Amino acid sequence: MTDNIFDLVVLGGGSGGYAAALRAAELGSRAVIIEQDLLGGTCLHRGCVPTKALLHTAEVADSVRHAAAVGVNATLDGIDAGAALEWRRALVSGKHRGLSSLVKARGIEVVFGRGTLTSVDGKPAVAVGGDRYVGSDVVIATGASSRSIPGIDFSERVLDSEAALALETVPARVAVLGGGVIGVEFASAWRSLGADVTIIEALDHLIANEDPSSRTALEKAYQRRGIALELGARVTGVSEDASGVSVAIERNGSATTIEADAVLVAVGRGPNTSNLGLEEAGIALERGFVTTDEALRTTAAHVWAVGDIVPGPQLAHRSFRHGIFVAEMIAGRMPAPLDDGLFPRVTYSTPEIASIGLTEPQAREKHGEIVVTQEVSLAGNAKSEIVSAGSPVRAGSVKVVALKDGPIVGVHLVGDRVGELITEGQLAVAWEARADDLAPLIHAHPSQSEALGEAFLALAGSPLHTM
Repeated sequence: MTDNIFDLVVLGGGSGGYAAALRAAELGSRAVIIEQDLLGGTCLHRGCVPTKALLHTAEVADSVRHAAAVGVNATLDGIDAGAALEWRRALVSGKHRGLSSLVKARGIEVVFGRGTLTSVDGKPAVAVGGDRYVGSDVVIATGASSRSIPGIDFSERVLDSEAALALETVPARVAVLGGGVIGVEFASAWRSLGADVTIIEALDHLIANEDPSSRTALEKAYQRRGIALELGARVTGVSEDASGVSVAIERNGSATTIEADAVLVAVGRGPNTSNLGLEEAGIALERGFVTTDEALRTTAAHVWAVGDIVPGPQLAHRSFRHGIFVAEMIAGRMPAPLDDGLFPRVTYSTPEIASIGLTEPQAREKHGEIVVTQEVSLAGNAKSEIVSAGSPVRAGSVKVVALKDGPIVGVHLVGDRVGELITEGQLAVAWEARADDLAPLIHAHPSQSEALGEAFLALAGSPLHTM
């Protein structure tokens, strides 16, 4: 057994792991990443990036369909799903080469293989084959993977998100099990690419964690787009034959069956913490997630956990922040405290949903009657009308949640491309800005951001375009 000594050993080369290693290297540490697959992890290779590329293909298809609305004569002759897949793969490959070059340039060693946590002379280490990588500190960043419903196994027709991204054709009929972010994004893309889509969700709403105004707007938009919604429905079984897949569901005591050519199981992702030697090393787990303190320390000395294995929203940018935070903690710095409520959330559907901070119900539960809200429709926003010309989806809205004579505590956006606006909402919430602080900051015209500005003006008592 060969021992290799480093300042920092990172188990997992996804968003959180490589962020920790990059920041540690910047701060003068000698770091190594142990990765069993590819640098970049799920987000780059099987999640965020290729999914958003698929959604862009879908957006282009919709733009062609609606081109006549703006005076462009165009015909959609079909979807070449194979060519779209090759484009996505080329895009991911280019980003992977860039990341690999960056890691190498920072002097970070990368070891490919499956690692397990161990220790050497009281120091934490990761064993890979016949080698051990010993660090003054170890960061666990092994991410998450798709879960299924008990009794439902994945197959050529019953897919997780990774298999769905690898399809070389667009299924004619798709059933999506789960109305969370992953489910509604795939449903949106497939519908734009010509599929008949049904979403089956056990809860009464899509994207149930979002503000009621946002989820209601999304449900109405999907119904206008021809996406069938089976809400409050429980899946009781999935069966396959040569012709397709049957999904049996039950709602309010009534049973029915949804027929499809493919089924996407999008019921969430579970932490990758099994068979890593974590519990043997004294690391406490709860429901598979790693137990940490507010600084992401585990219950084992000098072992930290970041990203999707830590309970909370599963977001790549949360993982980035975790990795940077831990590297700075190890270096003796005092990074700003972590707050899961300050990570922006974006659902890249048509329309997009973006939010930060508290929903209106959460704000009222926490603060009571002093909560005030302001909604501004994007229907009156010139840029929104321009970018959504011809679309069956209505323009959308901006909703700001604030405390009376106090700070803004939540921002909720619905509409085309509103994910690009949420950073302004993040700054407002994170800096505890008041509406009258922001009202003098007039936004560029015409821009979708004007709707946020209008909401701030209205909350400050000086609306320009709203009553």
